[in-house]
Amino acid sequence: MLTCARTHCRLNVRVEQFFMQPGGLLGSASAQQNYVSSNYSHAARDINAQGLNLVAQLVAQHPERPGRLSLSCNPDITLDLLPMLAKRRAQGETILVLGQIHEHLPYMPGPSELGEDAFDLLIDEPDRSTLFSTPNMPVGTQDHLIGLYASTLIRDGGTLQIGIGSMGDALTAALLARQANNGEYQAVLDLLQLDPAQALIARQGGTGPFAQGLYGCSEMFVNGLLVLAEAGVLRRRVHADEASQVRANRGETIAGGALVHGGFFLGPRRFYERLHEMPMALRGQFEMTAISFINELYGDEALKRAQRQHARFVNTAMKVTLLGAAVSDQLDNGAVVSGVGGQYNFVAQAHALEDARSVLVLRSWREHGGAVSSNIVWDHPQCTIPRHLRDIVVTEYGIADLRGKTDAQVAEALINIADSRFQPALIDQAQMAGKLPRDFRLDPCYAENNLERLEAIRTAHPQLFPEYPLGSDFSATERDLVRALAWLEGKSHLTELLELGKAALDAPQPELFPEHLARMQLGSPQGLREELHQRLLLAALQATQPAEPLVFLTR
Repeated sequence: MLTCARTHCRLNVRVEQFFMQPGGLLGSASAQQNYVSSNYSHAARDINAQGLNLVAQLVAQHPERPGRLSLSCNPDITLDLLPMLAKRRAQGETILVLGQIHEHLPYMPGPSELGEDAFDLLIDEPDRSTLFSTPNMPVGTQDHLIGLYASTLIRDGGTLQIGIGSMGDALTAALLARQANNGEYQAVLDLLQLDPAQALIARQGGTGPFAQGLYGCSEMFVNGLLVLAEAGVLRRRVHADEASQVRANRGETIAGGALVHGGFFLGPRRFYERLHEMPMALRGQFEMTAISFINELYGDEALKRAQRQHARFVNTAMKVTLLGAAVSDQLDNGAVVSGVGGQYNFVAQAHALEDARSVLVLRSWREHGGAVSSNIVWDHPQCTIPRHLRDIVVTEYGIADLRGKTDAQVAEALINIADSRFQPALIDQAQMAGKLPRDFRLDPCYAENNLERLEAIRTAHPQLFPEYPLGSDFSATERDLVRALAWLEGKSHLTELLELGKAALDAPQPELFPEHLARMQLGSPQGLREELHQRLLLAALQATQPAEPLVFLTR
C-alpha cells in the first residue's frame, strides 16, 4: 500500500520482480521481500498464475507494415503470455492488452510482430521520450584477460550466447581481435598460461579467424552481438524449419535465415539508433522472439538442436565454490543482487545439447571498501548453479574444465585460476575437508597469479586492451569521472582513510579540472562538506589520469 503525500490517496500497488537491476535494490526491504525467484523461462507461467489482468507494453510502428505492430525490444514474456491469457479469456475472465507506440523504438520484424487487433487498447499518439539505455562501462585488465581466455573456447561454425556488462564487452573485443587482428591476438595468447587448456581449446574451441562464422542465440540481444554481426563474425544463418536447417548444416546455400535470436534488448543509445536506421530487410536478420524459444529445448526441440551447433553459453558469476557451484544472484545473507534470469536455463541446456558447453566467467578477486577478497571460495550458503552442473569456469588467470571431473580435480583446477594471494588458504580448506590429499602441492606455474603479471601483458599489447572496446556514450570528461569515482569507491575502507586524507591534502588546484567539477556541480563548493567532496574528487582525478593516451574505439 503506497500513500501519496500530496493528495493523501492510498494506492493498492505492490511491485513484484523476478529480476532486478544488479545491485540496485540491495537496501530496499520492499524489493527484497517481494522478489520472486524464478527461471526466466518460467516467468510467464508464474506471472499468469498470480492472476494477471493487464499487459501494458511499448510497441513500434512502421509505414512498411500497415496494420501491424512490433513488440520490438520485449517480446520475451509477452509472446509466452498471450496463449495463456487466451485460455483464461475463453473461460470468461476480463484481461486487457495495452500497447503504446514509441516513436524511437526500432520496429523488429518477424516473430515479434502482432496485428493491431491483438491489442484491446492502443495509445497511438507516439511517445517521444528518451528510451532507457545502459551505457558501455569501462573494461579493465581483469575483464579483458577473461574475454581473451573465453574467446578461445568459441568454436567456428557454432552458436554464441553472451550477457550484458564489461565481461561481455571484453569477450566481444577478443572475438573481434581474433577475426581481424589475429597476429596480435596470437601474440597475447602466447604470453598467457594456455598450456593446460590447449587440448580443450583444440578439441572444442579455436584461435583462428572465423571461416564459417557464428549464430547468436541469446536471451538478451546485446550491443556486442550487433557489433559482431557488423564485423562479419556472426554470419551463420539459421532457418525456421528442420529440413532447411539440416540442409544448411550440410553446407547447402539456403536463402534467408536469422543471424541472431533474442528475447529482449537493452543497450547504449547508439545501439538503438543503428537498429532504427537499418533497412527493414537487414533488421529482419535479428529475430526477436519468445523467451521459451531461446532459453529451453522443449518445444521445437529437433529444430533447436539442428540450429544450436557447438553452442557456447557464456555467463557471469559472482563467486564459484571449490566444488564447482556458482553464485550469481545472491549475497551470503540472502540479499538478492539481481536474479536467476536465464543463467540456469543456459547451463542446463549446455549439458543437454551435443557438443555444447557452459562457460561461467568471473573475476578471481574483488575489492570493496578497500578490502580485497577472493571470488573463488571454499563454500557459500547460496548457489545459482549447483555443483552437479559444473562445466567450464574462466578467470583472468585461465580456464578450468570441470565437467566430469572428480571433486579433487575440480578443487585443484579452480585453485589454479585463483589469485595467488588466496591459494594457500583455499588449499588448506580443501585439505581440511578431505577434498585434496595432504601431500598436495600447487604447480609452480600457477604461483604467479597476480595483477602485476597481467598488467605487463596489457602494457606490451595495448591495442587489445581498449578502455571502451565497443565505444562509449560518455564524453571524455565523463570517462575521467567514471575512473575517478571508481577509485574513490575503492578507498572507502577504514584502512584507506589515512591515504585518502593525504591524497585530498595533496590534491591539484581546481583550475586543472574545471569541466569535471562543473559536471559534478562542485565548481563553486558551498560549505565544508562540498569543499571536502571537491578535494577528494580532484585527488581521484589526479590519481586516475592515464599515463598514456587511451585506446578508444568509436562506433
